[in-house]
Amino acid sequence: MAEIIQKDGTWTFDGDTVRIVPGNDKSVGLLRRTLGEVTLPLGALAGISFESGKKAGRIRLRLRDGADPLLQITRGRLDDASDPYRLSVEPGRFGVAEYFVDEVRHALLLEQVDPGALDAYVLPGPPLPITVGAGDGTVTFDGERIRLEWNWKASESKQSGGMRTLALDDVRSVEWLPASGLENGCLRFQVTPEPTRTPPKHDPHAVELWGFRKDPLMALVAAAVVARMPHPYAAGTPAPDTSPAPAPAADTSGTPETSGISETPGTPGIDDHDALLRRLRELGELHQAGILTEDEFSTAKKAVLKRM
Repeated sequence: MAEIIQKDGTWTFDGDTVRIVPGNDKSVGLLRRTLGEVTLPLGALAGISFESGKKAGRIRLRLRDGADPLLQITRGRLDDASDPYRLSVEPGRFGVAEYFVDEVRHALLLEQVDPGALDAYVLPGPPLPITVGAGDGTVTFDGERIRLEWNWKASESKQSGGMRTLALDDVRSVEWLPASGLENGCLRFQVTPEPTRTPPKHDPHAVELWGFRKDPLMALVAAAVVARMPHPYAAGTPAPDTSPAPAPAADTSGTPETSGISETPGTPGIDDHDALLRRLRELGELHQAGILTEDEFSTAKKAVLKRM
């Protein structure tokens, strides 16, 4: 039995499974706390590593491709606070961390675990039913149907169309993108054979995400849906697209949520400057409405001012 207990969480290895329990430290993201305990059979692992640092070290588990629906949908885009397979290690516990890593590595070698891709999920995905509200809507999934409900921040086109209900069998693919810089993210359910070019702001099958605290929870909804769809590597399933997913299409309506803004450093042009000003006004309105905390507002405001 190998065990390491940290503020970030507790990891235990009994020779067959790795048990991960998130900690209560403020550095533990909302996604990890909501997901809760995760149990990984040895056969789901592709490797493990330990990285030491001056202030803290880090253990990382590498899962076999196709083992976890959460990793399948997030495709490496989870931040460290949200990543359930990362453990921050205090300097005084580096020796314990190295011992833990060695024990898992030895077991992988002894059992000759193939690190290659799997054609079926080993992890079941988040439990159902699951409901998450973030961005401009709330998504509920019960295992058979997906319900999308819009809040007052949604566009008029979404609100006028009302609540949407999708049967799981009608969903062709699921896309989750976190907000990055001034680019909004989204959770989108694709129901047509070809990818839609409608911006998430107006797509009735997509929730637009603005980079706030609850956004990562939408990845749990996406994982719950993906876990109940055909596995991308199963026989007869078209080969999945492993290239980086494109950013959401820019909205040319001039509204602050999806105005196209260049990520190239430098002095912004007139259009970019106007978009940044609109973004500042939007952040101020969200702060006054109580949607953004003082810290969230301050951080977002500094990011925009730096661009100006």
